[in-house]
Amino acid sequence: MLTPEALRAHLVGARLAGTVATPREESLRSYRLFAARDPRVLLGLDPEGAWSEREVVELMADRCGVSAGPRRTSGQDVIAPERTLAALDAFAERLAEAARRSAPVLLGTGHPHRLLGFYAAVADALSAAGCAVLTPAQGHCVDITTRFGLRTYNLDYVRGVALVRRSGLERPGCEPGAHTHSPLPVRTVLAAAAEAGGPLPELVIGDHGWVCGAGQLGFEAIGAADTDDPAPFVGEAEGCVSVVVPLDDGVRSDYYLPLTRYVLNRACLSQ
Repeated sequence: MLTPEALRAHLVGARLAGTVATPREESLRSYRLFAARDPRVLLGLDPEGAWSEREVVELMADRCGVSAGPRRTSGQDVIAPERTLAALDAFAERLAEAARRSAPVLLGTGHPHRLLGFYAAVADALSAAGCAVLTPAQGHCVDITTRFGLRTYNLDYVRGVALVRRSGLERPGCEPGAHTHSPLPVRTVLAAAAEAGGPLPELVIGDHGWVCGAGQLGFEAIGAADTDDPAPFVGEAEGCVSVVVPLDDGVRSDYYLPLTRYVLNRACLSQ
C-alpha cells in the first residue's frame, strides 16, 4: 500500500507537485485571459462570478498553492503537494461512491499522451465494480477551432476513455489521440447519449473541456488540472465541478501510476 508520505515524496520527486515545469508567465497569461472571458481558457465553463485577474490568482493560490504575490511574475510555478494529496483523497471518495451505486460513468481526456493510462485504470476498476463505462458517439465528428483554424476530429475510445483524433491522420483504435482543451467533445458525447435514450453518466471523470463542459451542463464531474488551467478550479469554487486535483499534467505517463494505485486503494477498488 502506498502511504500518503510515500506519495508525497513521489509527487515532489516527479515534479507532479512542488516546483513544476509550468512557467509562471504561462499561468499568469491564462489568468488574464480567464478574467477577460476568453473561450480558449474557459474550457466550456460559464462562470457566475466576474472573476478579476486578482481573484483568479488568489483562488489558484488557495487551491493549488501557487504564489499570490504580485511580484512573482517569472520562473516555475509551484503546487503544494498537500493540496494534491487532499484532492486525491476527495477524488477517491467520489469513485468509491460511484462504485457503491454501480453508477454509469463517462471518462474522457484532452491529454491522452500523458493521462490516458491513469483514466483507463480507473475505468477498468469501476467496470469491475459494476459501473457501466459509457462509450456513446464512437466515431462521431467534432469540428474544433484551433490556433491553426477549424479542424475536424473523430471521437474514439481507448479502454473506455474518450479522446479525439485528427480526422484522416490517425487510425481508429491506435493511441494516443490529440491534445485538446475543447468542451465540444463532451457535449457531443452527452448529446448522443441523450438522443439514444440513455443511460446518462452519473459521474464524469476527465480534464480540460471534459470536466468543465460536463460540470457546466449539470453532471457531477471530477478531474485534474495544472496551474495554467484556472477554469476547473473556478468551476469547483462555484460548485459545478466536484473535485479538481492540482498537478502537472505534462510529465511522463508512467509517473502517474503511483497516483493510480493510491486513488484506487483509497477507493477500495484495487484489483
